[in-house]
Amino acid sequence: MNRTEKIRCARESAEPWLYLLPFLVFFIVFIFYPAVNVLLLSFKENYSHLRGSFDSFGFENYKKVLSDAKFRDAMKNTVLYVLCVVPVSTVLSIVFASLLNQKLKGIAFFQTSFFMPLVTSVTAVGLVWRFMYNQKYGVFNFVLGLFRIAPLGWVDDSRWSLLSLVIFGIWNILPFTIILLLAGLQNIDEKYYLSAKIDGAGTFKIFYRITVPLLSPTIMLVVIVNSISCFKVFSELYPLFNGKPGPYYNLYTLVYYIRYAMVEKRKYGYAAAAAMIFFACVLVFTVLQLTLKRRLKVRGME
Repeated sequence: MNRTEKIRCARESAEPWLYLLPFLVFFIVFIFYPAVNVLLLSFKENYSHLRGSFDSFGFENYKKVLSDAKFRDAMKNTVLYVLCVVPVSTVLSIVFASLLNQKLKGIAFFQTSFFMPLVTSVTAVGLVWRFMYNQKYGVFNFVLGLFRIAPLGWVDDSRWSLLSLVIFGIWNILPFTIILLLAGLQNIDEKYYLSAKIDGAGTFKIFYRITVPLLSPTIMLVVIVNSISCFKVFSELYPLFNGKPGPYYNLYTLVYYIRYAMVEKRKYGYAAAAAMIFFACVLVFTVLQLTLKRRLKVRGME
């Protein structure tokens, strides 16, 4: 191989890396380095941000975080939020996506209406929901009054604060979920439905025997993505309770606890340790879902 061919081969080998270089620089600077820095920071005991000093490496930050009652409450509230929002929003999204998939006159208007919250600021919408939850003038209590039910303190009473957050979270996550499921429905071949109708299958049986099995990969994707998103609940919480974690500071979430440790307490080691525990929880939850998805796929193939 002469010199010209060597240079040409070197250029051909380097060309893909040149295309990847901007992404690699972005990944290293904004993702990899911060992640490694947080991991190291979580082990630095008595870390001082101003001096950049610490006493030693150890697990003291993790011990203090895990023994903190606020962190345990944050873990409980976050898990409850995920377990309530993800299943309910998935079921509702399947129903709405199926309705929006119908070829009816004026369906484009309803599709646009359902997708509008996706391009609306969560903070702005949260303030609107705060007004809707108002104990005296809110829409929710007005509807309850029609059934002669006493007004509830949705955002003022600790008994109802989690429920109000869950309802808002379900509404907020519906548009993105509906888009994914609607795309999955539109990829299902019409011949399956035609064959089922010829065999005399009813609407419910077609939905249960054809739509749900063929839509299951998309459903699992939606569950995984929404679970990760719900674990990071913060933007919904902040405007709803006027910047506080609940009316009586009773609704700490994992992300809000990380903010509390870093911004209010200036305990960067605690915040880093809480962030790593948060990452481990999301990772375990995602792995379990992927394992379930793989097993369901194998059973479907059998």
